[in-house]
This record gives sequence, structure tokens and C-alpha cells, in this order.
Amino acid sequence: MRRVPALLLVLVALPAAAQEPPACGPAREGQVACQENRLCLCRFERGGSLAGRPDRWAWDCGPLRPDCAAPPADLPRAPMPVPEVIIVPQGTLPR
Repeated sequence: MRRVPALLLVLVALPAAAQEPPACGPAREGQVACQENRLCLCRFERGGSLAGRPDRWAWDCGPLRPDCAAPPADLPRAPMPVPEVIIVPQGTLPR
């Protein structure tokens, strides 16, 4: 009788299985999915002999993709720097 609670504790203590991202394919082209806090885009990637990869559908989760979490609304904005160069159109300067 004591084995049942011990078995339940072991099952609860096991880490949860990571969810697999949805398959990227022609039906999902242009859709986004949050993967490891990155907003990934499903797109067609060309392969090539230099990369050693065939053409394929893949999730683009590169460093230029935005994070999933939006910044807080109360985040203060950084002040705009004052430009050091001022461009004046021709003919407007006094001589």
C-alpha cells in the first residue's frame, strides 16, 4: 500500500517533457511561434553546396528576431541624442 504514494511522488518529481514546436511547412509559411523566448518565423530556406544543406522549411529564430515578451509599458524611454552635425539647405545661409 505504501508503494502507490511513493510511485506518485516519483512521477510528479520528473521534469515535464518539453513541447515540440509545431512543424514548419508550406501551410505555416509566415506564421510565428514563441520558442525559448524568441519569436520565430516559419519560412523556406534555400540550401546550397557551401552550407551542405538541402532546401527546406525551417523556423527562423536568429538573433535579429524579437523576443516573445513585450517590454513593460512603464519602461522609461531613453532621451534622443542631439545631433552634432546640422545640415542646412543651400541658399539659406547669410553671406
